[in-house]
Amino acid sequence: MADMPQMIAAFNAMGGGAAAAIAAVEMLRDAPPLSAALTLGVVGALIGSVSFSGSLVAFAKLQGLMKRSPRFGGRQPLNLALRAAAAAIMLAYARKAVIVPGYGVAVAQAQHKVWELAQLLIGRGVELKFAIHPVAGRMPGHMNVLLAEAGVPYDLIRDLDEINPEFPTADVAIVIGANDVVNPAARSDAASPIYGMPILDVDRAKNVLVVKRGRGTGFAGIENDLFHADNANMLFGDAQDVVARLIQGVKQV
Repeated sequence: MADMPQMIAAFNAMGGGAAAAIAAVEMLRDAPPLSAALTLGVVGALIGSVSFSGSLVAFAKLQGLMKRSPRFGGRQPLNLALRAAAAAIMLAYARKAVIVPGYGVAVAQAQHKVWELAQLLIGRGVELKFAIHPVAGRMPGHMNVLLAEAGVPYDLIRDLDEINPEFPTADVAIVIGANDVVNPAARSDAASPIYGMPILDVDRAKNVLVVKRGRGTGFAGIENDLFHADNANMLFGDAQDVVARLIQGVKQV
């Protein structure tokens, strides 16, 4: 999904080149030698311009929609911000999604908007669940209280042990305002101060959308390795504002 605009632009360029080549062959069949030479010159220029413009389109689409540069020769970490429009497309066509609320939801008072987004996705046939870490927020049960206040049915909420086995089958995991509780360093970095802490395995989802005001540290004061994962995309901004834009984007798909 992340490379779709680049692929479309590339196919556009190749399609234009192929069409020009076919035209050249047709014109050369009955053309005299001089006309044939002129035809080849014109068509050669056409193919070159098509390929060049196709490349420009690829760059423009990626920079405008994804706010990142094209990637060649393998996947690399997505360190730049994804726009809400692209994220909304990803959500709208997901088969399974998991929403992970954190303290940022409480700060922005975004719980009602989050539930509105969830209802919209469920209405489109997306299998959706909420994942709650026991220490997310500023007190135990903080996220459960917020979701209950927004009217989220209890049967959509899963705790850490229940939801972790499901992340590998999720098309998208949406982390909204959470930080330390989704940091994979707790599993992989023995030198990390949070090493050994149970976390939500959001990095094992096929795609991860991280909604945060910035790339600041969490309560533990360390950088989150999730932000550098090659399947993670950052959506910077206030949680309520970003989720509202996701809602509008999904409605327009």
